Amino acid sequence: MLKKLVGKYAADLVKDGDVIGLGTGSTTLEFIKSLGERIKKEGIEVYGIPTSFQSKILGIENKINIVSIDQYVPEKSFDGADEVDPNNFLIKGRGAALLQEKIIDYSAKEFYVLVDESKLVKRLGEKAKIPIEVIPSAWKIVSEKLKDLSPELRMAVKKDGPVITDNGNFIIDLKFSVEDPEEKEKELNNIPGVIENGIFTRKCKVLIGTKEGVKKI
Repeated sequence: MLKKLVGKYAADLVKDGDVIGLGTGSTTLEFIKSLGERIKKEGIEVYGIPTSFQSKILGIENKINIVSIDQYVPEKSFDGADEVDPNNFLIKGRGAALLQEKIIDYSAKEFYVLVDESKLVKRLGEKAKIPIEVIPSAWKIVSEKLKDLSPELRMAVKKDGPVITDNGNFIIDLKFSVEDPEEKEKELNNIPGVIENGIFTRKCKVLIGTKEGVKKI
């Protein structure tokens, strides 16, 4: 219910002709569906840059014109998060789409994060694990390098073996409390074999679905 609430609120922020980033996850799904309803009722034209195959398929199903980051810079990007701290720093990547999400979310002129109250934490890492996307041949070396952070190769649920990202890479999940998100984001990306990590520190606007309505921080 709260996901639908914040999804509809965010969909109302989209204007006719906007080029937007289409995030990945359950809350963003509600956003895309609500936007599809607006397109059907109002006849507006919206251009979407998907962050995953999931959001691409949903966008097509909801009559959003699918384009690429090669063609356009998004005016706005709408995405979910696994955790949000008091500085609006995020953990993302439970859906294994963190690389494309970061490329598109960081390139957008405005970045909106859609969550419910359960995603708010005092410090990143309080509930969620921190994912890193790694080159398959480097997963063992990277795991050894980060052995103090409880690395765990993410395994697939409906197939044998590890999760394979849309870019053909592996995901390693880390468990630790993030004291300095901006520094840790850079530090993890400096490890050879790591392509990207799930700590997001760019400026964003957080829309929170609550029983009292949508709050903006």
